[in-house]
Amino acid sequence: MALFSDFLNGFPMKEMFRDVLQQVMESELDTELGYEKSQRTSDSAAENKGRNYRNGYSKKTVKTQLGAVEVKVPRDRNGEYEPRIISKYSRNAEGIEEKILALYACGMSQRDISEQIKNLYDVDISPELVSKISEKIMPEVTAWQNRPLEAVYPFVFLDAIHYKVKQDHQYQTKAAYVVLGITMDGRKDILGVWIGEHESGKFWLNVLNDLKSRGILDVYLFCVVGLKGFVEAIAAVYPHRQVQRCIIHQIRSSTRFVSYKDIKHLMADLKKVYTSVTEDEALKHLVEFREKWGKQYPSCVKSWEENWDSIT
Repeated sequence: MALFSDFLNGFPMKEMFRDVLQQVMESELDTELGYEKSQRTSDSAAENKGRNYRNGYSKKTVKTQLGAVEVKVPRDRNGEYEPRIISKYSRNAEGIEEKILALYACGMSQRDISEQIKNLYDVDISPELVSKISEKIMPEVTAWQNRPLEAVYPFVFLDAIHYKVKQDHQYQTKAAYVVLGITMDGRKDILGVWIGEHESGKFWLNVLNDLKSRGILDVYLFCVVGLKGFVEAIAAVYPHRQVQRCIIHQIRSSTRFVSYKDIKHLMADLKKVYTSVTEDEALKHLVEFREKWGKQYPSCVKSWEENWDSIT
């Protein structure tokens, strides 16, 4: 499994990112003008005298970790409005991708959402603006969370993105657990995002049941981290599945207690195991690896032996 940020460079995520940016800027202008886009203004000339109005859009391409994203920046007639989410002369929006993705997560309270919206900005914003942004984006977020999914996905990847949120005047690290599916025609599709404090078999069981209730009947291969209870949770919901353990996570977890002076030589021997062309060849190298390193690093060898079925 590659780093999960690599998977987010697909079109669906760029579209989600663009839509939230668009709605945020619309909310900013609503607050600036004192009325919403669809709201009728008074016909009284006296009341409208000196009033500022919307004046169309200007296109702007911003740089993100997902690639170039084109947005429509709303304008006002008096030229007083300047976007706060992305400043007027800035074309770089890197750093807020994970925060916007987290807005699509299931299980967030209204307070969590409000804090997440505040966290999009480098400066304090008014409760009124937070409320307006929330009102605009929540209907489409809710629709996305509950959208029906395809019946079959050949591959499904489960992993997490960690990001920082300012809460109660302190920065806390939270995890957005992301499920990415590969469709039958090879497209990437983010099936869902869930916010959680800790991964557990019970947590993933709830996630998998949610996916099944939204229409997924079968998955050919799950690619997962080596979490205890994870494989059992998958088997409970999709009993005919196959599971591939992420090699990167396996390497990291099995070698974390290896001495720095030994890591280079140990990794050279371990690489023979996980780059083998056949299982027989891999097993031969694992036996050699155990004979050489088993006494010095028994937990490292044990980790590969216990997870051999899902690794191979």
